[in-house]
Amino acid sequence: MLAVKGSIVRISGPLVVAEGMSGAQMYEMVYVGEDRLIGEITRIRGDRAFIQVYESTSGLKPGEPVVGTGAPLSVELGPGLLGTIYDGVQRPLPIIAERVAEVDPRRRMFVERGIQAPPLPRDRKFHFKPEPLKEGDKVEGGDALGRVPETSLIEHVVMVPPGIRGRLKWLASEGDYNVEDTIAVVERDGRDVEIRMHQRWPVRIPRPFKEKLEPQLPLITGVRIIDTFFPMAKGGTGAVPGGFGTGKTVTLHSLAQWSEARVVIYIGCGERGNEMTEVLERFPQYKDPWTGKPLMDRTVLIANTSNMPVAAREASIYVGITIAEYYRDMGYDVLLVADSTSRWAEALREIAGRLEEMPAEEGYPSYLASRLAEFYERAGRVKALGSPERSGSVTVVGAVSPPGGDFSEPVTSHTTRFIRVFWALDTKLAYSRHYPAINWLMSYSAYVDLVTQWWHDNVDKRWREYRDEAMDILLRESELQEIVRLVGTEGLDEKDKMVLETARLIKDGFLKQNAFDPIDAFATPQKQFRLLKMIMDIHRKSLELIEKGVTTQQILQALGRLYIDIVKAKFTIPNDQLEKIDEIRDRALKALEELESG
Repeated sequence: MLAVKGSIVRISGPLVVAEGMSGAQMYEMVYVGEDRLIGEITRIRGDRAFIQVYESTSGLKPGEPVVGTGAPLSVELGPGLLGTIYDGVQRPLPIIAERVAEVDPRRRMFVERGIQAPPLPRDRKFHFKPEPLKEGDKVEGGDALGRVPETSLIEHVVMVPPGIRGRLKWLASEGDYNVEDTIAVVERDGRDVEIRMHQRWPVRIPRPFKEKLEPQLPLITGVRIIDTFFPMAKGGTGAVPGGFGTGKTVTLHSLAQWSEARVVIYIGCGERGNEMTEVLERFPQYKDPWTGKPLMDRTVLIANTSNMPVAAREASIYVGITIAEYYRDMGYDVLLVADSTSRWAEALREIAGRLEEMPAEEGYPSYLASRLAEFYERAGRVKALGSPERSGSVTVVGAVSPPGGDFSEPVTSHTTRFIRVFWALDTKLAYSRHYPAINWLMSYSAYVDLVTQWWHDNVDKRWREYRDEAMDILLRESELQEIVRLVGTEGLDEKDKMVLETARLIKDGFLKQNAFDPIDAFATPQKQFRLLKMIMDIHRKSLELIEKGVTTQQILQALGRLYIDIVKAKFTIPNDQLEKIDEIRDRALKALEELESG
């Protein structure tokens, strides 16, 4: 296919209009101007193409050439993705920094316009171990051809690209190869198709799979309010909306650090650059809590910060989800974190304005909801194509930054239609130093029923009973607070006073969590249950005593210093010494029994 060549007639920020583009395709990738800036065609009218450019357009002028590539914007998928930091169009930033430094060391911190670098390392050899296949075997898309130890944590499965089916003519023997080397030849309709260690895939097209599965396994995050009260399932979708300073980024960092996912894709989409810098500084120092290996060995970072071109925010979201689907197809559980989808929506608004499209609510384009749906619907737990049979998942969590913390604005309201977990960050909680500032009255999870069986099988059969009882206490406490504000605690009966005290204990001893404390940052499911059980057993015993005429004040006096031990247990008792939680519980119950007998 011959490349289409046109010329620029109009430039408006990241939008470029070129004429002479007859034969170009929608979403075709093009090179714009003498510097060959990367762009994508988003509209065609006659022989004019409207192109959103993913690099700065300053200095471009009418008359400069626009050259089509004949292919959509695609990503390279293969060994070498993990541990790398890319920009929004999958250019490796460390390699770009080196290339710029070779020309001018003073400019190494800048991404030069039009600079190109292969996304996967061409000079690195990977040890390929073939699957037990023989010549003449039938193979099809998704079939595993061999395995490569990509990092200390992940074994990379080299697969037949989707859409290819035929007979295996040749398979490489065990040895060291780079990503450009041919590792198999498949005969397809009388023609030989060479399969390399890497493949390309268009970012806007979801990768195919055999079957979508019900998300029944919880994604353990180590954050107590999430895992116990508003759990996320593997293959689920969630949003973290919150105003300025409520802790969105720290919450997402915690998810990326501690989640049970085998692969983490972290997209910094339009947020501050220092937040990505913090990730780069912290992640190499941290160990994966599940394996003890470096966190970067399972992480891909995509940096598209607020000072980078606006249009590339959209590309970064699609690049990230495509890489996530690729590892899902290998049978891994992948967590994709996007911080923040609001900045992507703002980029859509700017591009739509320059295209002179009719604006909808608050200036956003009318197709905002469908774009959000396209993104979130690519999450899920699936049975992957090919053999051996395997299942994987992509869990998507997006931060939403509503102006002024207004959850009724378009991005938040549309997002709630497509997600099943909503962790609402509350400004009041954040300002009262209650972190994570997830409001337990506004948040919800549609996965509680689905993951209950896992908790009963792997932790304790009474998990749902204790969880629901604690949730009821928190809801009852919010109702009682209205009465307390009017008439004070003296107007309450003893049972209601006990509900207030237990709710305070749940908030201080369970819901609050320090993301920077070495012990408290991550709580295993077993520790979470023991802490909750301790608090609820004390509450149950207290209600029994109140029935017999004991007052709430007497109960608190009987607990004495033990009250502080109960609250501190979360950050004084490590995950491997849970018997100490039971000891505190037993001492507290004994103190209450002595009160009863005395």
